[in-house]
Amino acid sequence: MSGSLAPGGWSGSERGMWAAFRRGEWYADGGEVRASVVRRLLLAPPPAEPGHLPRLRLRDVRITGRLDLAEAVVAGTLRLRSCRFEQVPCLDGASLGALELRDCELPGLSAVGVTIGRQCELTRCRVEGPIDLYGASIGGTLHLEDSRLTGHGERRGEGALQLLCATVGGDIQAGSGLRVDGCTDLRDTSVRGSVVLKRAELRNPSGMALKANRLHIGGDLNCRGGLVAEGTVDLCDARLGGGALFEDASLTAEHGPALRAHGIDVGAEFNLCDGFTARGRLSMSSVTVRSRFCFKDGLIDAPVGQPALLSRRSTASELDMRFRAPVRGTVDLSHTRVTVLSGTPDSWPTALRMEGVVYDSLLPQLPAAQRLPLLARDPEGFTPQPYEQLAAAYRQHGHDGDARTVLLAKQRRLRTTLPWPGRVWSGLQDITVGYGYLPMRAVWWLCAIMLSGILLFTRWPPQAVDPGKPPRFQAAIYTLDLVLPLVDFGQEQAFSPRGGLQWAAAVLICLGWLLATTAAAGANRTLRRA
Repeated sequence: MSGSLAPGGWSGSERGMWAAFRRGEWYADGGEVRASVVRRLLLAPPPAEPGHLPRLRLRDVRITGRLDLAEAVVAGTLRLRSCRFEQVPCLDGASLGALELRDCELPGLSAVGVTIGRQCELTRCRVEGPIDLYGASIGGTLHLEDSRLTGHGERRGEGALQLLCATVGGDIQAGSGLRVDGCTDLRDTSVRGSVVLKRAELRNPSGMALKANRLHIGGDLNCRGGLVAEGTVDLCDARLGGGALFEDASLTAEHGPALRAHGIDVGAEFNLCDGFTARGRLSMSSVTVRSRFCFKDGLIDAPVGQPALLSRRSTASELDMRFRAPVRGTVDLSHTRVTVLSGTPDSWPTALRMEGVVYDSLLPQLPAAQRLPLLARDPEGFTPQPYEQLAAAYRQHGHDGDARTVLLAKQRRLRTTLPWPGRVWSGLQDITVGYGYLPMRAVWWLCAIMLSGILLFTRWPPQAVDPGKPPRFQAAIYTLDLVLPLVDFGQEQAFSPRGGLQWAAAVLICLGWLLATTAAAGANRTLRRA
């Protein structure tokens, strides 16, 4: 194309666009231009008017036919505002300086492998088909604010925004009014900045609202301020340099988990708190959180007896479990390791698995009696490790009395799992010495037994074995001889009870043996614990 006149056969709108292109001005007349003419302008541009930079800028124009820029190289910025496309534009393999689509209507967009040197903007657009940016490379920020995207295909609602295996050199700004009816797919994509989804609506109730497996983000995943997701949000094996921020977000799933995040690595906070609501379970085992893993004032709505939160084998510096309301479903924290564990009785889940959970501190500081009911909420029954861990945490901070209370409760729970002979023996240890954790109880039992024996034998002394040379009878020493099996003061050998006193002496001897045996077992446990 050369000269100062538009080619013959072009419409008035196309000639006006040709003239505006040569001056680098906006062209807007509300008319129609053919996609083939737009392609010719971009690939074989006319000479610029003196003192002007040629650029394609269209506003309020309808583009008929298919705009095919596959593998084309366009050095400048392609700017279209309030334009309407008759067919899906094709930018597969193209190289653009920048792309701006604002307030436009499209039946879809195919841009597989596109390279955009600076920013890519699709704001306030209405797209009635999939946007395919598979393998795209965008040097700056990708803007998607205030757009309405609707996927279709064999199942309407699938694949509305496909940004797989892409590279974004800046942020993905996709909040502030974005609505996607279908799946948003960010799998295996690398974003140097942050991904902002606050106030976005991702709706695909029958499937996946967001696929972000193996997504790498240098900054934050910002879903604060009212993100609404209908369908599963999948963040499995994602890597975040910053935080995963879901404050005041709402996630709902009809089938499957509301949030799946197995293996996610979060460089800062993982916040599912401050107004966060999930209607459906959260599945996020093997999570690594460098800072706080927070559910404070969050809500998980799951049926009673069904999994609500699965976070097995996870690690965090702090785990805050102060939910807005107690979780009715099952919470599974098995084999999780944290430095600080926060939770209060009014927010504890109704069913909680804590086998293998390790922590250094508990907040707020509460007496053991208030924390013990939590350990009884394991739906699989008694396991000893949570009691040992709680006792160790109390002992580490100098609360030995609370530690003993926890270990005593552990033994009592263990007793319920034993066969009846074991339960009888365990019950005797509890009554007599409190399994070694209540040593003064043995002293009081001894005093009671001794006093009973002294009163009995003072009133009805036994007969001397050798009436000719009987020693002086001492009721207290005689009782001590009977009660303590390893003590011999000679009184038991010198005097022999008759009749009913024989049965009384036998009872005292049996009680003495039982008390001594259980006391020895308790002392042995105490020494091992020390």
